[in-house]
Amino acid sequence: MQQHSNLLGCLWMAAGGLLFVAVTVLVRYLGSDMPAVEAAFIRYLIGFCLLLPMIWRLHWRGIGPGRFKLYFLRGILHGIAVMLWFFAMARIPLSEVTAIGFSTPVFTALGAILIFNEQVRTRRMLAILAGFVGTLIILRPGFQTIEAGSLAQLIAAFCFAGSFLFTKQMTKSAGSVEILVMLTIFCTLTLLPGAIYYWREPTLLEVSWLALVAVFATAGHYAITRAIAYAPLTVTQPLSFLQLVWAIIFGYWLFDEVPDSWVIVGALIIVAAISYLTHREAVAARRRKMLAAESSSPV
Repeated sequence: MQQHSNLLGCLWMAAGGLLFVAVTVLVRYLGSDMPAVEAAFIRYLIGFCLLLPMIWRLHWRGIGPGRFKLYFLRGILHGIAVMLWFFAMARIPLSEVTAIGFSTPVFTALGAILIFNEQVRTRRMLAILAGFVGTLIILRPGFQTIEAGSLAQLIAAFCFAGSFLFTKQMTKSAGSVEILVMLTIFCTLTLLPGAIYYWREPTLLEVSWLALVAVFATAGHYAITRAIAYAPLTVTQPLSFLQLVWAIIFGYWLFDEVPDSWVIVGALIIVAAISYLTHREAVAARRRKMLAAESSSPV
């Protein structure tokens, strides 16, 4: 039974990764003709429309000022991250965007230590350092000029990590539907001023592509949520790295992008670091569960 559940989890994770690669392909295809902030705004505005049934059913009176503040701060961080991601997608290869994006869990782990005072063990810190080394190998500062797109994606990864840390805090008092709805609302509002400032009339084709981006991104989030529900992260997490494989294939097939060998090496180091971090988190969770069971035993 558990093996069947793990298989379903792996299939959902693989599907989610493929959907997110489809998102990157569509945004890459759109190119840099449309301002990044406008493209990100239209994507989230369409996402907002898709979530209207959920928004209508949300229990607004149960959301206090404290939660609204967290949602607001997360919306700003996530909105900036999405805008920078759109900017990067139009300027650097798919494989490099995906590889740098893998640094988000590394930033998240570091933030959990600094913000939530989570316990720092030597092996965990070494894994975080390995993740940063992998990122430096991809960027190679001092050996080549860091492109604006690469820098934008690195800052986006940092902001996405901050968004995930806010999510971790929110899950203590809010459900997943509320968190998703409020993220969509506040991201849309965050991107609105920049979209108005840089606005140019989008073509019907551009809006159609961005509508597909919104649909694929929403479906991708759903698929990954299902994957986590079916199987532990230690089982599903490694499959998320298939995104790099698909990004390389689609980048070469559709845009004639040949991946840099240093990008591949750096990405593999980051993948190893994240896999180890995920494994250590699973071990720590099992240990806490065993200690809790022992402390509650009447004998």
